[in-house]
Amino acid sequence: MELILWRHAEAEDGINDLSRELTAKGRKQAEQAAAFLRQHLPADTRILVSPALRAQQTAAALTDQFTLTPAIAPGASVHAVLQAVRWPNMMGTVLVVGHQPTLGSVAATLLGSGQVSLRIKKSALWWFSRNAGSNDTTLRLVIAPDFL
Repeated sequence: MELILWRHAEAEDGINDLSRELTAKGRKQAEQAAAFLRQHLPADTRILVSPALRAQQTAAALTDQFTLTPAIAPGASVHAVLQAVRWPNMMGTVLVVGHQPTLGSVAATLLGSGQVSLRIKKSALWWFSRNAGSNDTTLRLVIAPDFL
């Protein structure tokens, strides 16, 4: 099983948090990450996306085949995200497009780091894997858009 965390790309400032759009830089970041993902994602990857517009726009750089998932909206808990992806009992690959600090908290939890949260840069990808029947989680990849 594979779990990929993708933080939304750079977005405009705004009062209505859910309707903030990507900036020109954010659109470029999303396209760079999407190009990388197209080369590496299995075809049957399940994609769960926050209902926030900036997360939807980030995911749309990759595909229009995603599921809006309120459980990963801004301010979501680690438990809500892991429950939405069915971790650790999920099958296949799941890509989550969401927000900081929630994704950083999910990453810290999966790594058992003892930290409350880790910093995930905008449009960065964190790729985890876990073998069925194992309690060991492996961090396979961390990449920020400036390296793509």
